[in-house]
Amino acid sequence: MPRLDLNTVRNKIDTLDEQIQTLVTQRALLAEDVARAKYAAEENPEFYRPEREAQVLNNVKKRNQGPLPDAFMTHLFREIMSACLALQKPLEVAYLGPRGTFSEAAVLKHFGHAVKGQATQTIEEVFREVASGVVDYGVVPIENSTEGGVNQTLDMFMKSALKICGEVELHIHQCLMAQTGSLEQVKKTAQRIYSHPQSLGQCRLWLDTHLPGIDRVTVSSNAEAARLAASESDAVAIAGKLAAEQYELNLLAEHIEDEMDNTTRFAILGRNSPPPTDHDKTSLLVSCPDTPGALHRLLAPITTQGFSMSRIESRPSRQGMWQYVFFIDLEGHIDNSGMRNVLEELEQHSLLLKHLGSYPRTMST
Repeated sequence: MPRLDLNTVRNKIDTLDEQIQTLVTQRALLAEDVARAKYAAEENPEFYRPEREAQVLNNVKKRNQGPLPDAFMTHLFREIMSACLALQKPLEVAYLGPRGTFSEAAVLKHFGHAVKGQATQTIEEVFREVASGVVDYGVVPIENSTEGGVNQTLDMFMKSALKICGEVELHIHQCLMAQTGSLEQVKKTAQRIYSHPQSLGQCRLWLDTHLPGIDRVTVSSNAEAARLAASESDAVAIAGKLAAEQYELNLLAEHIEDEMDNTTRFAILGRNSPPPTDHDKTSLLVSCPDTPGALHRLLAPITTQGFSMSRIESRPSRQGMWQYVFFIDLEGHIDNSGMRNVLEELEQHSLLLKHLGSYPRTMST
């Protein structure tokens, strides 16, 4: 095998870098052409197209032959699209704040770093900001693989007209953090552990083993927990690394979640559902009468029409004692004729049927 000359290889890399930069610049110029064309043709043009981005990223995965993994390649193209979109109109996206939350991390993963994030104090405020048009989109946690559905989000869907127009999954790695010290010192001096109730649940066994005698105090977000720990010398917080960096806290222990594949699914909130792709999901809210076999009759059309149900979860309807609504995810888009048939049959057997959105399924990277 001939010996490689290092200078020759480096010169080839320099040439490729120049070509890559030229092509990215050309792509950005085309994005500006798209903006001019849309402003000329539409009064209030929409530049972010979830179905188009999903198509681009799926094509990236199909073309990828290594050695770089799919996750890196899709992340790279996501950031290119994010920067190009910002040249047209920067997206404004609300999320549960303050800065440093997993919700902010989900925003950056889904929309890229060129997005303008707006931190809110509550999940309800995220819904309100999107509904009023203050922001373009919102990102809210909808379920966790360890703790199940996020009740505040599910309850908001009962009364909101917003649609789910996308989803993103984020692997959640919890960390214990404090102003200073070590885990052994914390066991002797800490009086409180701050965290979001979902995170406390995700770390329950670890806390029972390592910090059994310390009070666990629930707060509105993990970033808020980190902020409090940064101001109280006898407190610690459970949050992600982003929060530790944001509030300059010392990491005492990492990956303290009880399940190593701990994942949270986030919903992208918008005012409209995107057109279909070949890889979609439809979310529904359904209630049925309290009669024998009612749920069976409600779900039967899904099977007969050949659709796969990927999730079902119940919540109190708040309309009466022991009355429930069901959140259902189906594989497919509402514009599919078979899905329309499912909805027509569901409506016959339900007290309430609400289409929460049809949207591209998250990419498994």
